[in-house]
Amino acid sequence: RAAAGCAARRLCCPGRHPACLSTGWRPDGSHGPCYCDQACARTLDCCHDYAEACPVIPCVVSEWSIWSGCAEPCKTTYRVRRRDIIQEPRNGGEACPPLEERAGCVEYWTQQGTECKQSLIPALITTGGFGKARKKRAAADGNERAGYCVEFQLVAITPGCWQSHHSYTHWMQYLREGHTVCVECQHPALDSRSLHCYGDGDGSKKNQLLHWQAVGNPRCKGTWKRIRQLDTCSCPSVHSFLFI
Repeated sequence: RAAAGCAARRLCCPGRHPACLSTGWRPDGSHGPCYCDQACARTLDCCHDYAEACPVIPCVVSEWSIWSGCAEPCKTTYRVRRRDIIQEPRNGGEACPPLEERAGCVEYWTQQGTECKQSLIPALITTGGFGKARKKRAAADGNERAGYCVEFQLVAITPGCWQSHHSYTHWMQYLREGHTVCVECQHPALDSRSLHCYGDGDGSKKNQLLHWQAVGNPRCKGTWKRIRQLDTCSCPSVHSFLFI
């Protein structure tokens, strides 16, 4: 009896397809109706030549495109990269992987080239004790301008703030979640055009989480919420800091 199989009838069907039927030898040596659909490998009723006539073909995709710009400027948003399908999977081949990938993104400049609001820029801070020497230098240069102070409530702090034992990082041990801290903006950190310090949270929404980074220890950083702006700081010295 002729072994018609899949090749002779030019059959090769996706999924479960009852009409994808031939007559011939089965892999178990029996003869009779046999199938050339993808499901036959599970039901064990394939034609003898199914594997050769309908080889497994996996999905093939292109390389990733370059990353796009941020979806929106002046916001914590995302960027995108994509890839295309070069070959669709067939005959039970491996499915296609995701064709789009996103990653966090922030752009500090608008499409017109102007700088975004201060609330997006992470604040760089150091101990308030550094301010005395800085004020003396500013007065000697004749560049001292009236600054201001901003109160923040600390929300999150990385463990790295307490893991450094250098003398210049001792001030970081006083950072505690939930505490209110005062950060002074003074010359030369005070920008002459905007009259603000970078990262002071000016323009941020109420209860918006803002980011800060301790100078001298890159593992010490966290988030805080802006409470208010004052002319002078009123926090204890251990909770008083400076914008850099």
